[in-house]
Amino acid sequence: MRETPSTKLPFFSELPAFFSRLESQNRIRTLDPPSGLDFCSNDYLGLSSHPKLIESLKQGIDLYGAGSGASRLVRGHRTVFEELEVLFSDWVQAEDSLFFANGYAANLGSISCIADPSYILFCDRKNHASLMDGVRLSGGKKVYYKHSDLNDLEQLLQKYSGSKNKMIVTETVFSMDGDKTDLAGLLYLKEKYGALLYLDEAHAIGLFGKDGAGISLEENISEPSNIDFRMSTLGKALGLEGALISTSKDARKYLLHSARTFVFSTAPMPAIAYAGITSVHMVKGMEAERRRLQENSDFFRSSLQSFGKDTGNSSSQIVPILLESEANALELSSKLNSHGFQAKAIRPPTVDISRIRVSLNSKITKEELEKFIQVVREN
Repeated sequence: MRETPSTKLPFFSELPAFFSRLESQNRIRTLDPPSGLDFCSNDYLGLSSHPKLIESLKQGIDLYGAGSGASRLVRGHRTVFEELEVLFSDWVQAEDSLFFANGYAANLGSISCIADPSYILFCDRKNHASLMDGVRLSGGKKVYYKHSDLNDLEQLLQKYSGSKNKMIVTETVFSMDGDKTDLAGLLYLKEKYGALLYLDEAHAIGLFGKDGAGISLEENISEPSNIDFRMSTLGKALGLEGALISTSKDARKYLLHSARTFVFSTAPMPAIAYAGITSVHMVKGMEAERRRLQENSDFFRSSLQSFGKDTGNSSSQIVPILLESEANALELSSKLNSHGFQAKAIRPPTVDISRIRVSLNSKITKEELEKFIQVVREN
C-alpha cells in the first residue's frame, strides 16, 4: 500500500466507541477463512498452494525443525540461508543478498541504517509505508517528489545538489495503482546527481524481467548492478514469506551487523529458506504463466475502460477500479462478493481515491475475468 497517515488511536477510555465506529464503516475484517474467487491477494503465480512448494516446505521442517531458535548472529544461522542468498543473487544479477523475515522488516531495517541525518532521501509520493518508516527512522531529510514524475525529481535533486549524501527510494511496481516506475530514467538521474538508488521490487519479482527476476532485469536495463539496493519479497509471487535485500558484498556485510530488524530478530524458519530455493527454481521456468497473466491483465484493463471505468495508469497485474466515493467502493465490493468474487474496497487514508484494488493471478481464467467484468458493468 502507498504510505499515508494512519488512523490515530484514541485514549484507552474511548476505545469501545472507536472500534464500534470502525465496525460500522466496515473497516474491521473477520478472521474467517477467505471465500470466493481470489481477485485480491498477492499470490500472483498461485504458488502458495502448489503441491511441489508445499512438499518442499514440509521437507524443510523435517530437515531443520520448526524454528531457528535465535538471531542469525547468535545461534539461528543455517547454511540454507546462505544457499538461498547465493541463488537469489545469481537470479537477480547482484553481488550478494541478505535474507530478512519479511519485506517490511527488510525495508525498515535497511533504509534506517543505510541513511543517517546527513542524508537527503527523495521519496515517491506513493511509496509503501515500510519504505517511509525506514526513511523516518534514519533521521535523514525526507523530500517527496510527485508520483513517478522524474522531471519533478530532477528539479529536487538540483535543489539539493550541494548535499553529499543522497538516496532515491521508490517501488518499481506500485502496490495500489499497478503502474511501473521509469527505472532507466531513475538510473540516469542517480548517476547524474551522485545518489544511491533503493528499489522495492515486491510486486515485480517473479513477474517481470528475464526469468522473472524483476523490473531491474528488463531489457532496457543494461547494468542492474548499478542499483545499490533492491528489496524482493518471497511473500507474493513466490508463494512463501520472507524478503531479500540484494546489494554489494560490502553493503551486505554492513546490513548483517547494522540492520536492527535483522540483528535483533529471531531468524526466519530455515524451512522457509529451503522452500524458497525451490520456489526460485520454479518461478524461473514459469514464463508461460507470466505471459498469460500479462495478457489477461491487458484484457481486463481494456475491457473495463471500454465502458468508462477508470483504471489509472496501471500496466501490471494490479488493476485499480477508481470510484467516486467510499460508499461506491463498498457497494461494488459487496456485489462482487455476492457473485463469488473476492475483491476488496480500499479507501482513504490508505489511498487518495477510493477503489476496488484488483490483483490478478495466473490461475484466473478468461471466462472468470469476463464474469467479473460483467458484474462491474452492471453495477
